[in-house]
Amino acid sequence: MTWDRLADWWIEEVATDPAYDEEIAPLLLELLEPEPKAVYLDLGCGDGRIAARIIQQGTHVVGCDLNMDLLRLAIGGLPVVKTKLPDLSWARSAAFAGAYLDLVLEHLEDETSLFADVARVVKPGGVLALVANHPIWTAPQSSPIEDAEGETLWRMGRYFGRGFSDEPAGDHTVRFYHRTLADLLNAASNAGWDLSKVHESGISERQMRRFPEYAGQQEIPRIIGLRWLRRSS
Repeated sequence: MTWDRLADWWIEEVATDPAYDEEIAPLLLELLEPEPKAVYLDLGCGDGRIAARIIQQGTHVVGCDLNMDLLRLAIGGLPVVKTKLPDLSWARSAAFAGAYLDLVLEHLEDETSLFADVARVVKPGGVLALVANHPIWTAPQSSPIEDAEGETLWRMGRYFGRGFSDEPAGDHTVRFYHRTLADLLNAASNAGWDLSKVHESGISERQMRRFPEYAGQQEIPRIIGLRWLRRSS
């Protein structure tokens, strides 16, 4: 199912999950380190929820997304462009001080073109911040398993291959693309991005209370956050 049919699901998903505002958004802000008056590109801006947090820091944000229903919600707070990532042909070279993706990369098949074109539109020395589902989590056929002693372990599935899985999303499904952490980091480096910060986390205690079915998975990586700086040459 393409994202142009998933607006209602996404809005409900975010509205009913406090972790998005309490954990995901703060992590993105920490990685981005937004500077007042700078202009940032929100890659997959959705309804503009994260952009609003960044604008509160005194910045300017331009959003882009495929889903027109979500863009209509965002358009009151920031300029937006309808596009299918990784296409950024509409943006001028070196137009932005930085860019960010928040739970978007895992829904894009082509990370190589994305990193390359974001490098084109971000100024040398600029930042790229990413928050995503950890590659361990997105591997096809990966899942939690419980051993004979009752300890929860993680079945790695087909981690070292590329692939995807289609997960329930309301009345539809949403596709999660998998690449290894090595593929992700190498694609970014080859496109001119120097890694400056890495964050990994599991299921938080707050999430554990809300989703008791995650019991025992605290030590399994769930979220990854990355900060890169645009190489000058």
